Amino acid sequence: MSLLSDAVHAELTQLLQALQSADNDIRSQAEDHLQKSWTSPRPEVLLMGLVEQIQGAEDNATRSFAAVIFRRISSKTRKIESGDNVDMFYSTPRNQAAVIRQKLLETLATEEDRAVRNKISDAVAEVARQYADNNDTWPELLGALFQLSQAPEPEKRENAFRVFTTTPSIIERQHEEAVLQAFQKGFKDDAIRVRLAAMEAFAAFFRTISKKVQTKYFPLISDVLNILPPIKESQESEDLSKALLALIDLAESAPKMFKQLFHNLVQFNISVIQDKELDNICRQNALELMATFADYAPSMCRKDASYTNDMVTQCLSLMTDLGEDDDDAAEWLASDDLDQDESDQNHVAGEQAMDRLANKLGGQTILAPTFNWLPRMMTSMAWRDRHAALMAISAISEGCRDLMIGELSQVLDLVVPALQDPHPRVRWAGCNALGQMSTDFAPKMQTDFYDRVLKAIIPVLSSPEARVKSHAAAALVNFCEEAEKSVLVPYLDDLLSQLFQLLQSDKRYVQEQALSTIATIADAAEAAFSKYYQSLMPLLVSVLQNQSEKEFRLLRSKAMECATLIALAVGRERLGADAMTLVNLLANIQTSITDADDPQAQYLMHCWGRMCRVLGADFMPFLDSVMPPVLELAMAKADIQLLDDDEQAEQIHGEEGWEFVPLKGKMIGIRTSTMDDKHMAIELLLVYAQTLEGSFAPFVPNIMEKIALPGLAFFFHDATRYISAKLVPYLLNSYKKAFGCPSNELAGLWHLTVDKLLEVLTAEPSIETLAVMYQCFYESMQVVGRDCLTPEYMKRFIDAVHSTIEDFQDRVAQRAEDKEGATADDVEDEAEETLLAIEDDQTLLSDMNKAFHSIFRNHGAAFLPAWERLMTTYQGFLASSDATQRQWGLCIVDDVLEYCGPESHRYAGCISQPLIDGCRDASPAIRQAAAYGIGVAAHRGGAPWSQFLGGSVPFLFQVTQVPDARSEDNVYATENACAALAKILHYNSGSVANVQAVIAQWIDTLPVINDEEAAPYAYAYLAELIDQRHPAVMNHGSKLFLFVAQALEAETLQGQTATRVAAATKMLLTSASVDPTPLLQQFSQDSQRTIMGYFS
Repeated sequence: MSLLSDAVHAELTQLLQALQSADNDIRSQAEDHLQKSWTSPRPEVLLMGLVEQIQGAEDNATRSFAAVIFRRISSKTRKIESGDNVDMFYSTPRNQAAVIRQKLLETLATEEDRAVRNKISDAVAEVARQYADNNDTWPELLGALFQLSQAPEPEKRENAFRVFTTTPSIIERQHEEAVLQAFQKGFKDDAIRVRLAAMEAFAAFFRTISKKVQTKYFPLISDVLNILPPIKESQESEDLSKALLALIDLAESAPKMFKQLFHNLVQFNISVIQDKELDNICRQNALELMATFADYAPSMCRKDASYTNDMVTQCLSLMTDLGEDDDDAAEWLASDDLDQDESDQNHVAGEQAMDRLANKLGGQTILAPTFNWLPRMMTSMAWRDRHAALMAISAISEGCRDLMIGELSQVLDLVVPALQDPHPRVRWAGCNALGQMSTDFAPKMQTDFYDRVLKAIIPVLSSPEARVKSHAAAALVNFCEEAEKSVLVPYLDDLLSQLFQLLQSDKRYVQEQALSTIATIADAAEAAFSKYYQSLMPLLVSVLQNQSEKEFRLLRSKAMECATLIALAVGRERLGADAMTLVNLLANIQTSITDADDPQAQYLMHCWGRMCRVLGADFMPFLDSVMPPVLELAMAKADIQLLDDDEQAEQIHGEEGWEFVPLKGKMIGIRTSTMDDKHMAIELLLVYAQTLEGSFAPFVPNIMEKIALPGLAFFFHDATRYISAKLVPYLLNSYKKAFGCPSNELAGLWHLTVDKLLEVLTAEPSIETLAVMYQCFYESMQVVGRDCLTPEYMKRFIDAVHSTIEDFQDRVAQRAEDKEGATADDVEDEAEETLLAIEDDQTLLSDMNKAFHSIFRNHGAAFLPAWERLMTTYQGFLASSDATQRQWGLCIVDDVLEYCGPESHRYAGCISQPLIDGCRDASPAIRQAAAYGIGVAAHRGGAPWSQFLGGSVPFLFQVTQVPDARSEDNVYATENACAALAKILHYNSGSVANVQAVIAQWIDTLPVINDEEAAPYAYAYLAELIDQRHPAVMNHGSKLFLFVAQALEAETLQGQTATRVAAATKMLLTSASVDPTPLLQQFSQDSQRTIMGYFS
């Protein structure tokens, strides 16, 4: 029965028809009328009217469209009296909402048309989502859906699971038994579409429940897997694909659920991948499911008897599936579209799966079965086999790096001959393999095998096939990016003569690649490229002056890139007048750009950045014309679209440059290409601020306020946030250089900056990003300097730190809890993820520590009142069983001792024992921090610390006496203990018992040849002893000369301290009648010259 009048329904029917009109004007007016006359003033009436249209309209199209509009209107938000934004349906008065909900469920149960019922189920799911998100219930829903799941019509049973799939959170945890039975029944349903819908719902449900709850449903997996064989037997590729996609979701959520039946599943999927009667997409989905297990349960894959061998075999087989009906590659060679999308091709799926297997299972597992095939494939008469073998090497080299790098010579034995293969696609694949290996095995490829690689690739640059020689040039980019100048110089003549030839090619893509390769070589060869400058620069200038047609835009872009990289390589002096010619050409090109898709615009920005670095202050006249497009891109807002329906989502999914994020039952589309441009523009602003310093000041306030500080909280794109954080200190530095420090201008900019930084530190949820923000904070403070934080700012900083540490401790506790309930396989599978999480936390603590250091350094004891608030936290860290936390606590203690002078003794009761314990810690880093802390207490702490310092001497000697005290791990702790002892003996010798014996013992803790901070203190004290003609040194001239010489060689001893120590040592040698000449023989000729430079 309708609750609304006929007149209302007549108006609504007319509106629905207008909204579906093919006429844009009519449709636009209808949208406007919908908003102004219905959605805004009377949403309850609209929702009631729509649900009654779904119930009562005679034609399917109107009922279906009414359901679509109902879902769209329901999901809008409106502001309620409290000021909160609430979902439209959830804001409907409860009595009316109950009636609408009931009508929805009635239509779901009675609708006969499948397409309409699907739209109704989407509307039901949206309403259910709103109640679940608000921790509210829709009491009648679950019962209605369970009832629907047992309806006689399979379409209705399917719809019940469809709603579960869309909004799995409505499945109440207290009904576990009923849920289990519903799924069990669904998996065994007579209708395949119901079984598939049940699988999809089960996979969606699993994403919403905890690992602990998941185990209760593990017994259902055999029923799930039993759905697959009949579908394969019937050769229904589309249905099998749906089932495999649901299993992929389950494998991501709960891979261990498959453990008992994994071998059977492997066998089944391998049979699907092999079955050429099935659609390629179906076979690829079977491959994807197997690769997903490698991603999420690698130990299970390694332990299966056939997984690795079968997967490698099938990947290689798929990789031979290319070039159908193009055996001689004529079609491939004729194509100029090098960026053709082949992501749906079997050979690409095989390559990508090989890459994942190598990265997740590692070389120990993958290499043997792969190289069981590769030599045979390389000698096969079929070119596709040889091509696949080379592409496999490209695919696995990153993941198998650690093992393959020791066998590089043998791998090159397979690859290098392929560059002379009769088939062009095999030669192309050989170039691809060498290019990939040049990246993955750098720098060993460049240092050990440069001759083999370059002598193999250079001849391919003169191949008759354009695609092959272009790819050879591309491989050289990878090689040269990682090569030292000394490696490339002997080959420059050959390389550049061949590349100059490529510039004459009639294929524009070959010319473009040649320019990119020349640019990379120039970047690597630096000044050595000057020899070729005169041959190339006029040619590039000619391209920039003359080739203005649209089809040459990318070529001009590459010419700009090449010219400016050459400019950077050869320097301003070699450029001479060409510098101004080049910047004027760039300026002309900038004014000629009118199309939004012109590639020259992006290239040009990087080119301006390079020319700024070349010209320095002389770049200033160009800045006014260069900046507007950069600022426009840098200020870009996020391009975000809320995708209401499947059609809209499908349309945008087909476009490049978008990322999709699910949110409250909808999809949010974010245009990433805009974000990438924004990031690039901010990167260029960083170059300008870094290079121009004070001259850049006029642009700074606008950039700081509208780009850099908002960029810190630009949550749509992490890279933009990171580059904004890097930019902030350079903008402050620009103002500092322009106006001085202190100055009102810098102070004004700093207060704006620090306020935003402290806000971000308090609210940032991402661990990695938070570390970057702490880094931005301390780097900014280092620019502004002393007394830049008010007590209020200090308080806010401590508030942020407190929140950060609480979150950190929660993560540590969670990792400990996860470890307790984990099996050995779980630990193995999650080891990499856990290690990365721990590393992220360590980076965060380190950057937070540097922030503390910077505050203490610039504020000294003035920071102590704020700092004291977290005293119990510091004590907890110092006493922790976790070495990272102990080290963090000791580093904070070191800053208090170093920058707060005698006032630090107020905390002696809390920090003395951790310093002593630190000297005996198993961790070298903690021993180093403890020794350093004792040393600064001696240097800065004054008389209050004397008694403690005298007692610490034996513990410092213990640090220098651990086994392998001078190994790479231990040496910094040893050297810091040496320096700390020197400081105690210099500043507090009165507190040391038996001081003469301690001095004699201290001599043997030298030399200090690694730690540049510790060395000056140790050697200055040594010089002091020599000046005093102390008996502990006067009879050890040879030994002490070597200690000093080693420090001079290592350059830990420099400047005035080095001169003073060398003079004292020279006096010692004279007094002891020691000739240093024989002692110097143990040093290299260069080192001897360095050492004697101080002694002559």
